[in-house]
Amino acid sequence: MITVFSDKHALRDANTELYGGELVKPFERPSRAQFIIDRVRSVGLGEIVKPDEFGMDPILAIHDASFVGFLEQAWSDWLKVGYNGEAIATCWPARRMVQKAPDHIDGKLGYYSMACETAITAGTWEAALASANVALTGAARLHSTREAVFSLCRPPGHHAAIDMFGGYCFFNNAAIAAQHLLDKGAERVAIVDVDFHHGNGTQDIFYKRDDVLFVSLHGAPEDAFPHFLGYANETGEGSGEGFTANYPMKPGTQFPEWRAALKSGLRRVTEFAPDALIISLGVDTFESDPISFFKLKSDDFTTYGRDIAKLGLPTLFVMEGGYDIDEIGINAVNVLQGFEGNLGKTNGTRSALRYPV
Repeated sequence: MITVFSDKHALRDANTELYGGELVKPFERPSRAQFIIDRVRSVGLGEIVKPDEFGMDPILAIHDASFVGFLEQAWSDWLKVGYNGEAIATCWPARRMVQKAPDHIDGKLGYYSMACETAITAGTWEAALASANVALTGAARLHSTREAVFSLCRPPGHHAAIDMFGGYCFFNNAAIAAQHLLDKGAERVAIVDVDFHHGNGTQDIFYKRDDVLFVSLHGAPEDAFPHFLGYANETGEGSGEGFTANYPMKPGTQFPEWRAALKSGLRRVTEFAPDALIISLGVDTFESDPISFFKLKSDDFTTYGRDIAKLGLPTLFVMEGGYDIDEIGINAVNVLQGFEGNLGKTNGTRSALRYPV
């Protein structure tokens, strides 16, 4: 399996996160990606390639242009005001307030963010852009070779909505990759989000569309970030009705229950009959993850990698969360090895992309 990886991820190295009433070093940090790529190398997963550059059009196909412009200028705008710390939102257009982007950077941060745990820092724009290109390169490889690809994206993306950042995410890498496949001729793409946290941004982007099926397994929003999306009765709107499937689960969920939800979600994928599958791969479902509450063990990641492979679909893995840094490389690569070990065992072969190349 090819892995796409950019050293530019390290340009995103924030020092500040508000957690539990304290300012702490962010859980999402450069060492996460380093542990994963080291594991990819140590097990000999396959070739590691640098991303190509795709320009801004694929990003603007998903994200609002004003939002993208804000992200590009946010750090310089923050410095112009004379602030010394990292750029963190402190106010938001809450219920019954005007929904309009202000001119001042403090107001813009609140308007374009969904939470205050994610600071914007020097290097954030460059790292986020590189991460999107990692996902796009993976999609392009999948399109051209029909072989499974691992896009080791950092920063992650699934919380980034059409015009909002947060949850450590700036561009929605999985959504950008899905749209790229559609633009290259796919009729349908499925996204299965196995991160502990609900992929609110991905849902937001595709909620009214019927060409992308979005399936998310996650901590129940009553108990887990992002709290305000991810209920089971959210199933799509308009032409997108029935093309969103949420599987919220309670604290302490063990692997058998989680796996049953995954199998249900994968049946939805089979019924949808997509041309390609994208896995938003978060491994913060691990039992020792510091900001999650599911109880999966390392071997469970191998098992569900096999479950995904049984679909026989051309598959792109896009890295999302996972914050037990000592184990993140093992758990992420276990999924990929489980998937690779099962390839070719469904009807004797893998499915090819059905649309023209």
